[in-house]
Amino acid sequence: MAETPTWFMIATFVVLGIFFVVDLLIIGRRPHIPSTKECIQHIAFFVVMALIFGGCIWFFAGSSPAIEFYSGWLTEYSLSIDNLFVFVIIMSNFAVPKIYQKYVLSVGITVALVLRGCFILVGSAIIERFTWVFFLFGAFLIYTAIGLVRGDDSDEEYQENAVIRTMKKFVKVSDDYDGEKLRTTRNGVRYWTPMLIVFIAIGTTDVMFAFDSIPAIFGLTKDPFIVFTSNVFALLGLQQLYFLLGALLDKLVYLPLGLAVVLGFIGVKLIMEALHGNSLPFLNGGQPISWVPEIPTFLSLAVIVVSIGTAAVASVVKMRRMDSSKEA
Repeated sequence: MAETPTWFMIATFVVLGIFFVVDLLIIGRRPHIPSTKECIQHIAFFVVMALIFGGCIWFFAGSSPAIEFYSGWLTEYSLSIDNLFVFVIIMSNFAVPKIYQKYVLSVGITVALVLRGCFILVGSAIIERFTWVFFLFGAFLIYTAIGLVRGDDSDEEYQENAVIRTMKKFVKVSDDYDGEKLRTTRNGVRYWTPMLIVFIAIGTTDVMFAFDSIPAIFGLTKDPFIVFTSNVFALLGLQQLYFLLGALLDKLVYLPLGLAVVLGFIGVKLIMEALHGNSLPFLNGGQPISWVPEIPTFLSLAVIVVSIGTAAVASVVKMRRMDSSKEA
């Protein structure tokens, strides 16, 4: 397998930086409700760019890292769609005016990218020194998958976390929004606006999302470059996806089950890799367990595509049946 050329990585970061600035800091800063056409064009552009980028990795670095990228991107993208459920609930719970939701999402996605970048750096350092951490990552992903099957993430109400509850005890928050402002004046008194609370809610929620997404992507590749680019491409265009799916999110009833299969599979894969490279003294005398098979990258990609694809198709079929029954 060829190594990814340094110039290619530098060029990638420059292009992604441009994408990021235009998508989130320029378009995202313009308060408006995007049309369906705008959303579809925006999403299609970034999907095509991700497919082309994977092809470039295949050409410059080989098929294996390219398949790892496609697997990671699809997994992170699917997790991002699932996370939109929570974003919808947060926006509704804090009554964010629809015209400002795009701006809130741009800030939230920016925070998510920074946090994931930090998690990736820490995760790479830990994995290089402590391979046994795969046992923890694998167990956590399996636990998360079981939770998805049970419906543990299906709460229809957003519960304020401890950070927000504590902040409300010490700062004055106004009842109304004042555009995109974080501070406002009411009767000569300075208040924080609810926009600050929304940003904190989105930011702290992004931290929880990272605990799912980062172990999942490290279960597919150990290359920090592929891990980071997979996350960036999964986040770009997420604002438009939010508005496009909107009312349809609650109809993607089988998406959690598809994600459960993916996360469970990656969790098992991580544990198998940990066993294959075992160094824990109480397991096989600290020696690798050679009989444990290695799961090839193409099989991981196949499982992800089939699981998410089946969940999406099944959701659409059920949605159409429900619509038909209502008409009848």
